Amino acid sequence: MENETIPCLFWKQVQALDSRVALRQKVFGLWRDISWREYGAGVRETSCGLMALGLEKGGCVSVIGENMPEWLYCDLGIMAAGGITVGIYTTNAADEVGYILDHSQSGFYIVENEEQLDKALAVRGNLPNLKKIIVIDMEGLRNFKDPMVMSFDELRAIGRKTDQEDPDIFERRLKDLDPDDVALLIYTSGTTGPPKGAMLSHKNILWTAEVLEKVLKVYETDELVSFLPLSHIAERMFSVFLPLQYKYVVNFIENTDTVTQNVVEVSPTIFFAVPRIWEKYYSTIFIKMKDATIFKRLLFGLAIKLGTKYADAKLSRKPIPISLRLGFALSHFLVFRKLKKRLGFDRVRLAISGAAPISPDVLKIYHSIGIPVREVYGQTEGCGPTSIHRGSDIKAGSVGPPLPGVDVKIAEDGEILFRGGNVFKGYYRNPEATAATIVDGWLHSGDVGKFDEEGFLMITDRKKDLIITSGGKNIAPQNIENQLKFSPYVNDAVVIGDARKYLTALIIIDEDNVVKYATENKIQYTTYATLTQTPQVVKLIQQEVDKVNKSMARVEQIKKFRILPKKLLEEDGEVTPTMKVKRRYVNETFKDLIESMY
Repeated sequence: MENETIPCLFWKQVQALDSRVALRQKVFGLWRDISWREYGAGVRETSCGLMALGLEKGGCVSVIGENMPEWLYCDLGIMAAGGITVGIYTTNAADEVGYILDHSQSGFYIVENEEQLDKALAVRGNLPNLKKIIVIDMEGLRNFKDPMVMSFDELRAIGRKTDQEDPDIFERRLKDLDPDDVALLIYTSGTTGPPKGAMLSHKNILWTAEVLEKVLKVYETDELVSFLPLSHIAERMFSVFLPLQYKYVVNFIENTDTVTQNVVEVSPTIFFAVPRIWEKYYSTIFIKMKDATIFKRLLFGLAIKLGTKYADAKLSRKPIPISLRLGFALSHFLVFRKLKKRLGFDRVRLAISGAAPISPDVLKIYHSIGIPVREVYGQTEGCGPTSIHRGSDIKAGSVGPPLPGVDVKIAEDGEILFRGGNVFKGYYRNPEATAATIVDGWLHSGDVGKFDEEGFLMITDRKKDLIITSGGKNIAPQNIENQLKFSPYVNDAVVIGDARKYLTALIIIDEDNVVKYATENKIQYTTYATLTQTPQVVKLIQQEVDKVNKSMARVEQIKKFRILPKKLLEEDGEVTPTMKVKRRYVNETFKDLIESMY
C-alpha cells in the first residue's frame, strides 16, 4: 500500500468485485443490497459532478448527515476528485457548522436534509468561499428555489453528463493523486477550545488500515452495522477504509432509533461501539432480568457467577480448571447463547470498544457472557488506533500493546508519546498547535499512562484532568468515574476535587432505568428535574456511591454528590459526539451546584 491512494484502491476493488454486495441499507422496512458496481457509479458520478462545479485538487468539501451510502459516495468522490473531505456532526449547532465551513474554507457543502440545510442557510452570509450547498434528501424542499442550493440527484446527473463528454476525467484525476496528499480533515471535539482540523493523508489511513488488519484478522465474510458518526475517525475506519481493503459488507441502519433492532436483524460479526453503548446494553440486560421469572433470575444469577469466575481467570492469565470450563460451557448453552441471540451478538467475532475509556468491570461482564470485548486506544491525530488488545490476549484495565510499527514511550511527567505511520500531518492552518503536538517526531497524546510488566499500555487519565487535592494528593478521576458508571442507574459521572479538601461528584442518572425504578416503587414526579431530586432516587444513588467507595482508598472516596437536574446533551456543548463529558464546560455551568458540596 506504500504508493497507493484511497480512491485508487477503491476503484481497483470496484473493477474486481463488480456485482458482489458491498453495502446494505434498510429503507422503508426492507434491506436493499448495493453492489460494488453501484457503489462505484455513485462515487464516480459524485466526483465528476464536483469537478464540473469547479472542485480543484486540495479543495475542501464538507459533509453532514447520518450514516448512509450517499455519505460514502461523497467521501470517496471528493477524494477521487483530489479534494479533502470534512465531516461535520449532525448534532452541531449552526454556529459550530459555520466555524468549520469557514476554517476549512469549504467551497461545497453536502447536507442530508432540510434540517441541515437550515443551519447552512443561517450561516452562509459569513462564508465567502462557499459556492454550492448540495442536499441529499429533498423531502419538504420540492418547491424550494435558491441559486446556491441544488439536489444530490442533480449533482450526480451533472457528473454523468461530464463523464460522457470527457470519459477520462475521472481516471486523470486519480492518477494525479499522491499518497502524501491530505485526504481528510477531522475536526476534534474541542473540549478545551475551538475545534482543530487534523490533516490525515492517504498514506496515514491506508498504513493504519493495513496494520489494524494484522492484529484484528478481518475477513471478506465479515459484516458490520454502521451507526456511529462517520465524521469520527473510528467509525470511518470501520465503515469506509477497512472494507475497501478487506471487502466485508457494511450495513446501514434505518435510523438512529432502530439501532438495536437492526443489529438483531443483521447479526454482525464485527461490532464497534463507544463505551456508553456497551454500558447501555449491559444495564438493559440487568434491568430486564429483574422482570423475569424467579427461575430465570436464579438461572441467570448462577450463570453470571460462573461466567465471572471464568472471565476473572481468563483476564488475569490464571489457569482455568476443567470444572470451571465445563460450567461456563453449560452456562453458555443454557443462558448466554439465547441472550446473545436476542441482542444480535450471536455471530460477533470482533467486539471492540473505543473512543473513550471503558470500565474494566463492564469489560469483564461481557467476557463473562461470552462476548470478548477488546479495547482500542488512540486519537484522531493517530488515525484512530495506537494500541489494541489482540486475539484472546485481553487484560482488563489495559488497552493492549502498541500496534506493530508504532513506537510508544512514557515521558517523565507520565504523558504518552508515540510515533509511526499513523501520525497525522498536522493541524490545518494552525502551525503553532502542530508544533506543540508533534515534537521531534513524537506525538504528544495529552494522556497519562504506563506500561505493565508484559508491555501492555495502561491509561491513567487525561493529563489536564488529573486532580491534585489541597492536601497534595494526586488522583486520577477516570477510574472512579468508570466505577460509578458501572451502576445501571448512573449514565455518567464527573469527579470534582482539584485544590479541594475532599472529592465530590456530579451524577447524571440513566433516565430509562431510574424511571423504571420510580414506577416500580410508586415514586411521584412530574419532570426529569423533579425525578432527580426525589428522596428515594437520591437514596438509590447514595447506595451506588457507597458501593464504589468501599473499593476505594480513603482519599479517593466520594464524600458528597449532586444529581444533575438535566441530561447532558451534545447540542448544549456538554458532551462530545462520542459521549465524553466536557469536564471544564460542566464545571463552569454547574459551579453553584459544585460549591454547594463544599
